[in-house]
Amino acid sequence: MNRRMFVKGMAAGAAVSVVPARVLGRDGAPPSAKLNIAGIGVGHQGFGDLKKLADENIVSLCDVDPGFAAKARKEFPKASFHTDWRVMLEKEKGIDAVLIATPDHTHAVIAAAAMRAGKHVFCEKPLTHDIREARALARIARETGVVTQMGIQGHSGDGIRRLREWIEGGTLGEIREVDAWCSLTYYPPGRAYWSPVVLRRPTETPEPPADLNWDVWIGPAPMRPYHKAYHPGAWRAWWDFGNGMMGDRGVHTLDSAVWGLGLGKPESVEATCTDLNDDTHPIAAVVTFRFAARGAMPPVKLTWYEGLRAPLPPELEDGRTMGHPEGGLLFKGSKAFAAAGVYAESPRIIPEARMQELAPSLPPKSLPAVEGGHYANWARACKGQDKAVADFEYSAHLTEICQLGNIAKRMQKRIVWDAEKMAVTNLPEANRFVAPEYRAGWSL
Repeated sequence: MNRRMFVKGMAAGAAVSVVPARVLGRDGAPPSAKLNIAGIGVGHQGFGDLKKLADENIVSLCDVDPGFAAKARKEFPKASFHTDWRVMLEKEKGIDAVLIATPDHTHAVIAAAAMRAGKHVFCEKPLTHDIREARALARIARETGVVTQMGIQGHSGDGIRRLREWIEGGTLGEIREVDAWCSLTYYPPGRAYWSPVVLRRPTETPEPPADLNWDVWIGPAPMRPYHKAYHPGAWRAWWDFGNGMMGDRGVHTLDSAVWGLGLGKPESVEATCTDLNDDTHPIAAVVTFRFAARGAMPPVKLTWYEGLRAPLPPELEDGRTMGHPEGGLLFKGSKAFAAAGVYAESPRIIPEARMQELAPSLPPKSLPAVEGGHYANWARACKGQDKAVADFEYSAHLTEICQLGNIAKRMQKRIVWDAEKMAVTNLPEANRFVAPEYRAGWSL
């Protein structure tokens, strides 16, 4: 009995609820059926993502670099393989959902095409490469009604929920300041990050690997010759392709502050950074976001340190570090300070003596846990069994905040943001970074 026969048989019985096809899945399959998932960009992060979804049907793989995708192709030998995602979407009609883990600059065009084709979408962080794209993906998700999720895995964790419960329960008191940081840097000497990178655009023009589809890799970005300084892996450090550490770790780390405090769009952002140039993201930066009051909640000053650690507060005991070695965040409440890691993991009130003092009065867990984690949540949502916890509506908002931080870095001045007009009002020249032009032949 195939799936269509099963559904017809059910329809012939008594009182059967009518459920939209996008909820039921491919060919009217029942919600318990496995999803047919395609992976686009499967050489590194995408490969790890697909393994988390291996209980579903991984039916197709796409990567511009067949050699870089070799591990995924070996892991999922029955999946078809393509080097151009446009060809894959055209030919593979049985796909229910798409997982995107390509470089940042191609997220939006792929996700938009997949949603318009009726596919559910999981897209790695940051959602897009610019603010216009973020707004567009949120709109397209609403219009198409497909299930979406961004890869901010900590959003499905227990830590982010405990922090929000402490905030809403009044444990921390009034919060007017938050520090967040990532101590990693892209700079080669002594770097903590795995991606090698040079600090200026290479002048050499080596031949790309014979099977690398370089035109599709470049996508909507301005064309430039292939170089190993861009692919594989090091693209994050280049303005044309990546969102730098702000998009790499900032989206993860700022998540618990934006969600926990209910932050809207920042009113202004200012930044200072090292080694500013037109090609690569800075080695280190300090970015200050200022958010308006929300109801009874006061304005918030959120300071992001990248390539640096935030200053240690006097409340921290001697010899103790905050957060995770890679980074974390600190909520500065009028009653207590709370620190957590990059993904909001292991939140603790500091100093530890204060944690022990407040332990008996901490609010009970009230926010439901995400069963099975971030990937399982998305898969269930695609089948109509759950709601995606980090859909494109929220994720576009979070991504926009981080992209405003990058614009402030490029301007090295305070920018004033009019969210309704989607424009920097005090420095009109900054608006070229809000919606950069696409290369000819590419569009949303």
